[in-house]
Amino acid sequence: MATIIVSQNASVHEDAQALQKTFQGWGTDEKAIISILGHRNAVQRQQIRQAYEELYQEDLVKRLESELSGDFEKAVYRWILDPADRDAVLANVAIKKAETDFHVIIEISCILSPEDLLAVRRAYHYRYKRSLEEDVAAHTSGDLRKLLVALVTAYRYAGHEINERVAKSEADILNDAIKDKAFNHEEVIRILSTRSKAQLIASFNRYRDEHGISITKNLLVDSDEGTLQKALHAAIRCINDPRKYFEKTVRNAIKENGTDEDALTRVIVTRAERDLKDIKELYYQRNSVSLDHAVAKETSGDYKAFLLTLLGKED
Repeated sequence: MATIIVSQNASVHEDAQALQKTFQGWGTDEKAIISILGHRNAVQRQQIRQAYEELYQEDLVKRLESELSGDFEKAVYRWILDPADRDAVLANVAIKKAETDFHVIIEISCILSPEDLLAVRRAYHYRYKRSLEEDVAAHTSGDLRKLLVALVTAYRYAGHEINERVAKSEADILNDAIKDKAFNHEEVIRILSTRSKAQLIASFNRYRDEHGISITKNLLVDSDEGTLQKALHAAIRCINDPRKYFEKTVRNAIKENGTDEDALTRVIVTRAERDLKDIKELYYQRNSVSLDHAVAKETSGDYKAFLLTLLGKED
């Protein structure tokens, strides 16, 4: 469930005018920006952008970029973008890091529906004039490249039908690969990049039932796991239970030596209109402290206020 508290009576043109006023005077009115944008859903935000451009012949996103700074600017920028365009930007940022952040590519590839993933790939091509898979291939190598390209180009069947015979067969294939440390086996990549999520979950469940341990735990029994092993682990967790995956991502982001603002922002911004309420509940169960409290403790200023607004915390 979503966490943002959406204003149902908002006027698009009034919002656009109010935002324009926040840029007047000696300094930007960040609190007003949070009050408006933090309570508008994706459709409303898109309409506000259109209205703002019609009224002022200016791109609202570019104006916000020029008026804001730091983590607050990044969070607002990601929030105001269309979801597919936002994921395209997140993917590009992850790819261009000195060491590609494969977790972001895997999240987008394994959690989104086939239609949403296709929309991200189209948005990426429109924005950067290159394909997502082209850039992934250019900035990775070896077995990791093979896995990531297979995942970003996957178009899975979205139905719920499962074949128990296939589930048993592929659970055995996955077990043999893990036992032999053959993480780059073509069958492993084929299974993870072509099967529907329902079929994969059936295979993961069969794996647990037959071997007495979850595939994710078995995959990381070796404490000296390599990058491909970690990527496979992330992909399976994203497919099997995205909410648990994101809860751990947030937990790790907050407990790092110095908060990982990029990861924290990514989870809150991308999940606020989807399942962030469930992620918050899991976080509390796991940590005995609310996510709101943890975020408030580890962040500050307008950035803190904006994240708390997306988390559904009222002033």
